[in-house]
Amino acid sequence: MQTALSADQVAIETRNFIVQVYAWMTAGLAVTGLVAGFMANDPQMILNLVRNSILFYGLLIAELLLVFYLAGWVMRMSASMATLTFLLYAALNGVTFSVIFLVYAKSSIANAFFITAGTFGAMSLYGYTTKSDLTAVGNLCFMGLIGIILGSMANWFMKSPMLDYITTYAGIAIFIGLTAHDTQRIKGMNIIGNEGTEEDTKEAISGALMLYLDFINLFLKILRATGKRK
Repeated sequence: MQTALSADQVAIETRNFIVQVYAWMTAGLAVTGLVAGFMANDPQMILNLVRNSILFYGLLIAELLLVFYLAGWVMRMSASMATLTFLLYAALNGVTFSVIFLVYAKSSIANAFFITAGTFGAMSLYGYTTKSDLTAVGNLCFMGLIGIILGSMANWFMKSPMLDYITTYAGIAIFIGLTAHDTQRIKGMNIIGNEGTEEDTKEAISGALMLYLDFINLFLKILRATGKRK
């Protein structure tokens, strides 16, 4: 018969789980950064990718399929398959991500990364430590996210600088809110008593994917708002 864990043991296991989530998120960001950096060393490689529209859009579609597959089916996979899918998605994201090196100065990319890291870290810490329920914040941000997706799609045709400004800065606010909300949500995802199991690893991969997407999207919005174009 399993003995109930003490409050201190629950807190330790929850903290260990969050550390594991951040470790996987960091691994994903590292893979994305390394792949994008590798391609940035040869701008011609990036130009070839952009000019081959079938390949470029094929990679974007593959990324979408992978992220939906991982988000929807992670708990039905083996831990090794979940890990492989997450890292493969991060690598493909690095390939398409490399395009920003054609648009923005490297100093702007670095500045946006550090601003994102600081903002993300502060909001994630808030989400982890706050006693307030951030469910309403998450729902509001999700509705806002749908709005900026629709606005961005409309602006693909309208080319409105004002709409671009609104979706960029609204996106920053939305992903700041989602970072705090998702961290709190991930904290509650941990099933106490399964530390070190395959289920624990898959839960961590699922949480890492959420935070990875928050970080990447926040970075892109901040880069768009602050970046110096070539």
